[in-house]
Amino acid sequence: MSKTSTRTAAALVLEDGRVFRGEAFGATGETFGEVVFCTAMTGYQETLTDPSYHRQIVVATAPQIGNTGWNDEDDESSRVWVSGYVVRDPARIASNWRSTRSLDDALVSQGVVGISGVDTRSLTRHLRERGAMRAGVFSGDALTGTEAMVGRVLESPRMLGADLAGEVTAAQPYVVPAQGERRFRVAALDLGIKSNTPRMMAARGIETHVLPATTTLDELLAVEADGVFLSNGPGDPATADHPVELTKAVLERRIPLFGICFGNQILGRALGLGTYKMRYGHRGINIPVIDVATGSVAITSQNHGFVIEGEPGADFDTPYGAATISHYCPNDGTVEGVRALDVPAFSVQYHPEAAAGPHDAANLFDQFVTLMEGGR
Repeated sequence: MSKTSTRTAAALVLEDGRVFRGEAFGATGETFGEVVFCTAMTGYQETLTDPSYHRQIVVATAPQIGNTGWNDEDDESSRVWVSGYVVRDPARIASNWRSTRSLDDALVSQGVVGISGVDTRSLTRHLRERGAMRAGVFSGDALTGTEAMVGRVLESPRMLGADLAGEVTAAQPYVVPAQGERRFRVAALDLGIKSNTPRMMAARGIETHVLPATTTLDELLAVEADGVFLSNGPGDPATADHPVELTKAVLERRIPLFGICFGNQILGRALGLGTYKMRYGHRGINIPVIDVATGSVAITSQNHGFVIEGEPGADFDTPYGAATISHYCPNDGTVEGVRALDVPAFSVQYHPEAAAGPHDAANLFDQFVTLMEGGR
C-alpha cells in the first residue's frame, strides 16, 4: 500500500450494489468490513483506535475530519483497528499543539484504506434505511468494475456470527498500577479493552490486572481480585461462550463484577438473556440513556451493533437470583444496562470511560468501588 494523492480515485461499494465515489484517503488498495456510521463530532483518534471497531468501515457523519491531526497520547490501543475510514472533507492542515502528524499520515503508516469526498449524509441515510451491511473500499489498482467489486464484497465475512474478541485481546497478562495507595485489585477480562479503562480505575486506587480473553477460571482466581471487569470488544456476543461461562463462575462465587458494552452483553447472556443484531447500531458520543431507578438521563458514548433482549425496567429470574433491566435508550427503547439484585454484578451498554467524552457516566466506576467495598 502506498500514500495517496488527492487525485487518486476511490469507491465505497456496498453489498446491496450501491456505490459511492470519491478520492483515496490514507493508504490505497482494498479493504472490507461492515460499514457503520459514527455521529461523534470529535474524538476520531479514539474511535479509530478502539478495538470494538475491528472489522468495520467507519463513516464519520461530521463533515470535516482531521483538524487536530494525530498525537501520541490519545490512542485507545496500540494500533488503528477500523478496517476502513469514510469522510466527506479531510482537513487540509492539522492545527493543534499536541499534533505530531496528520490523520492521513497516520492512516498511511498503518495501511488503513480510506475514502474522502463522499456524500456522507446520503450514505448515512442509506444505512439508516437499509441497515449496516458488508462493504469494501477500493482505490488504486484495486479499483475495477462495479460488478467485480460487489462480488468481492459479497465474498467477505458477515458480522453476524463473528467471533472477534480473540483477535483483539492481549497476548499476555499485564498490570496497570493504582495511582497512589492501592485500595483494590481488579481482574479485567480483555475482550477489546480501551486504554482509558485502567486509567479510570487507577485514579480510584485500583490496580488492574488485564487478562487475555482465553483466561481460565483458575488463572482469574489466582489474581485474588476484589472485583472482576468485563471489557468492551468487537463481534457477535452469541459466539462468546468462554467469557459467558467464566462470568457464570464469577457470579456463583459472588465476586463483585462490572461490565461495559460487550461486557454488558456477556453478563446478560450469563444471566440467561439473549442478544440480537441491531439494524444499524449506536455509535457516537451524543446518545441518551435513562436510569430506570432514578429517571436521570446521561448523554453517553456508545459503539455497538448488538444488544441484549429485554424491556426497560423489567425484572427477571436468573440462576443467581433476581435481576433487572436497569437502563435503556429513549431513542429506540433498547437495553442499556442490567443489574443483578442478589449477587454483586451490574453492567452498562455505553462507555463511561470514553476519553473523548462525554463524562456523565464516569461515576459508574465509583459504583464499582462501592460494590467492592461491600464485598469486603
